Amino acid sequence: MNILVTGGAGYIGRHTVKTLLEKGHSVVVLDNLSRGHRQAVPADVELIEEDIHHLERVKQILTDRKIEGVMHFAAHSQVGESMVNPTIYYDNNIVGSYYLLEAVRQAGVPYMVFSSTAAVYGEPEQTPITEDMPYAPTNVYGQTKLMIEHMLAQFSRAYGLRYVALRYFNAAGADADGRIGEDHTPETHLIPLILQTALGQRQSIKIFGTDYPTADGTCIRDYIHVTDLADAHVRVLDYLAHGGQSQYFNLGTQHGMSVRQMIETAKKVTGRDFAVEEAPRRAGDPAVLIASSEKIQAVTGWRPVHSDVEHIIADAWNWHRTHPAGYGDEK
Repeated sequence: MNILVTGGAGYIGRHTVKTLLEKGHSVVVLDNLSRGHRQAVPADVELIEEDIHHLERVKQILTDRKIEGVMHFAAHSQVGESMVNPTIYYDNNIVGSYYLLEAVRQAGVPYMVFSSTAAVYGEPEQTPITEDMPYAPTNVYGQTKLMIEHMLAQFSRAYGLRYVALRYFNAAGADADGRIGEDHTPETHLIPLILQTALGQRQSIKIFGTDYPTADGTCIRDYIHVTDLADAHVRVLDYLAHGGQSQYFNLGTQHGMSVRQMIETAKKVTGRDFAVEEAPRRAGDPAVLIASSEKIQAVTGWRPVHSDVEHIIADAWNWHRTHPAGYGDEK
């Protein structure tokens, strides 16, 4: 199939581009490069530097390239930033996604796979989190992703668009070949922060909160390898192409690791010791977030096969060790 990947120069988008190519799909990447990296896109893949807000231009791209499916990763995704600068999240995530959806409708593209988030659930009262739990996002980022899901559902009912929204938890790791990986500015994700500390780029890694009701007092999260995420995106595209109806799925491993366990595992994998600081809790950090992936496993057969924590950290370490400055561009 001919697939357009918005945000395909970003972290999860780029890994999904690789999996799409391996499965024989033809890929076009659309990215405004405000946060993505030109160097991340393979030389033999067409990269169109464009913004999803530009309806007519996007519609022309969809039509000219005979696009049959869109994978939508183009969104701002920093929780803290969304709370202090919400306007860029409403504009980029909601308004931009509307224009993209309208271009998809006008061009007659039948399928869309949307990169959503577990943040739509907010702070659930129990885990593992299943898809039937109530939506209660506690930050602007989660609110914008939920609004996009609502738009997709309306476009599906009104115009026949078939879509899958994938709600994932903590994406982590890097491709095993070490040529692509995680490079955010600023970096907010735990594993890159830990590994940057191991490399000596940071003086210490902070643990925010050591008094949670968990075995070691630190937060527990469900980490999933980015390669497993990419595989899920391609599987649900195949599901739609073979007649599957619009759906939403959680993606996770159904197992959690604490912050302290992640730090100790990173020390083991890297063979390096480094300073750890204990700091007060951050507002809005739930004690435990673990996903149930039973629904997608039942429907598509997807299972995480790369998401053992040592495997995740080893692949991430390979990337960060060989690319200490990321892709080497400035954001």
